[in-house]
Order: sequence, then structure tokens, then C-alpha cells
Amino acid sequence: MATILVVDDEEPILELLRFNLEKEGYQVRVAKDGPEALERVEKEQPDLLVLDVMLPGMDGLEVCRQLRLNPKFRQIPIIMLTAKGEVIDKVVGLELGADDYMTKPFSPRELLARIKARLRRINTIEEADSELVRGELRIDVKGFRVHVRGEETELTPKEFELLRVLVAHPGKVYSRDELLERIWGYEYDGDTRTVDVHVRHLRLKVERDPSNPEYIETLRGIGYRFKG
Repeated sequence: MATILVVDDEEPILELLRFNLEKEGYQVRVAKDGPEALERVEKEQPDLLVLDVMLPGMDGLEVCRQLRLNPKFRQIPIIMLTAKGEVIDKVVGLELGADDYMTKPFSPRELLARIKARLRRINTIEEADSELVRGELRIDVKGFRVHVRGEETELTPKEFELLRVLVAHPGKVYSRDELLERIWGYEYDGDTRTVDVHVRHLRLKVERDPSNPEYIETLRGIGYRFKG
């Protein structure tokens, strides 16, 4: 069963999540601040992180940033928790590579559903192809690696999945809601701007000119499609 690292400085939250996750059969590890979280990731190699934003020592955003900079941990899914409700916090978390975002107080049942969906996405490859090549893009599906114009490009797990889905079905138009459900793995009740954030970040990494994309096309008021 998967190992989940829960990082929060509030003991009641840690105990609530430990109880619910262990009841589902997960192995649970905990950390109470940012530096301890990084140490735990190095030692435990968890399958998923539930990471609070407001932490002593080092906040969750910085923890997320450091993990995404490390090739060993780049593919670990991160679900961020925060007591804040401002849109800017959500956007910053997603820009730094978080896979999902929940605001306290949250439903343990909903969090469990999101965890299960995220782990299913890691363990299941939808497309049969082990490699997808479109123009100057080459995607090693099973190896989670992307080369753009011959150079390897580092993507977060969500960016990788978004690119993989679009590239696997060139010309197919996906609405934001379809992408949320397909990639996030559940009926997402959040802001569809989540998709826009990931597309914007992805374009910066794969397009020659993000302001005039050759691959990921926006259909205003509808969604996105891959043009290659």
C-alpha cells in the first residue's frame, strides 16, 4: 500500500488525517515543519504528500519548490492544504508544481477521494503508446520524460499529464472541465483557472514563443487542443 507523508503543524489535523488514511490501508508518516518534511521525503520516499502551506521554519510553498527542483522527487504528487482562501495562494502553489489544492476546513472524505484519484493516475497509463512524437516534441510516457527540440524539459506531474493527454489526441478539443476531470481524476469543484495556470506554465517550457503557441492552442470560451 502507498505511503503518504502528511505535513502540518496542527496536531489535530495530523491525527485526523492519520486516522482516516490508516483506516483506508495507507502507511502514514508525519512532519510538523518544512525542514522535517524535506528530511522525511529523502528518508521515506513517500508516494504522495499532503502539505500544509503555513508551516514553521519553511513554508509549504518553499517545500514544494525545492521538491520540484530535485529530479528524484519531481514526480511525487503534492496536495496542498491551507487556511487561506485567497486566489493568489492557490495560483502560486500551482505555479510551483502542486498537483491539487484544498482549503481548510476540508472534508476528509473528499481529500481521500483526491488522494486515491492521484495515486491511480500515477499507477495507470491510459495510452498504450510508450512514446509519443509530434514534431519536435518527444514524450517518453512510461519514463515520465519530455524532450523539446532535442533537449530534455523538466515538467511537473500535472504538466506532464496535461501535455500527454493533448499530444495523444491532436486536433481534439478539450474543455477546461473535461481536462480537470480527466487529469485531476475526479469531479473537480474548484476554479477552472487551475487548467489555465498549468497551460500557461507548460507553454513556457515547450513553446518557442508562448505568446504565439505552435502546439497548444486556446479556443476562446471553449478550451484547448494540440495543433501538432
